[in-house]
Amino acid sequence: MFRNLVKPIFTAVLCLTLATPALAHFGMTIPSQPAATMTQKKAEIDFSFSHPFAGVGMELVKPKQCGVAYNGTTTDLLPQLNKKKIMDHTGWNVNYTFKRPGVYTFFMEPEPYWEPAEDCSIIHYTKVAVPAFGGDEGWDEPVGLKTEIIPMLRPFGNYAGNAFTGLVLLDGKPVPNAEVEVELYNQGRFTMPGEYHETQLVKADANGIFSFTCPQSGWWGFAALNEADFTLPNPEGKQKSVEIGAVFWTYMHSWQ
Repeated sequence: MFRNLVKPIFTAVLCLTLATPALAHFGMTIPSQPAATMTQKKAEIDFSFSHPFAGVGMELVKPKQCGVAYNGTTTDLLPQLNKKKIMDHTGWNVNYTFKRPGVYTFFMEPEPYWEPAEDCSIIHYTKVAVPAFGGDEGWDEPVGLKTEIIPMLRPFGNYAGNAFTGLVLLDGKPVPNAEVEVELYNQGRFTMPGEYHETQLVKADANGIFSFTCPQSGWWGFAALNEADFTLPNPEGKQKSVEIGAVFWTYMHSWQ
């Protein structure tokens, strides 16, 4: 009797597994406030690797590099990182004090994350731009990461309903027809009509430029995914492909 039950149970489990949508991964670099002002000169910058709409976290070991680019110079923030629980998993955090007007681009390059469900390692080069004290120059400057999104809409001071436009770069060159995944950092605000609504998808044009209209307020993440030109060993030591993602976060304000 037990043998007769094995096949139906296995089939049911397999069907359930195949019917369950895969959650998209996003590197996350989220400030405690979208801009620095004279009355709010300090911000906490959280670094995590998570599923932003579902609010499901994953473990993030200490990033390989973490810094802030400002006015043509880059400051290493690795020595200032503190471990922090984010979505019930290990993330990282830095307390930053803004001192001069301008745009500060915070970024991280994580250590490779092995994802058995996709049979590859994942590296998401993640950025966010925070303006300070009325300064608004430098938001469209590249940081120099292996892959990154250059915003073509000023990535702050925007409203829900604005269209975010970006340029996908890989090794400093545009990526034609790049696929870009899009998610809202939901924080429990909304439910989905269906499984396809969690991660939106848009393709860049032949010049590597994409655009997406953000219908709600909050933090929106854009992840342009490509296969790396190198491989890495999996836990068993076999060489496997690597997904590299250029991730950019921007905040959309609600209308008052």
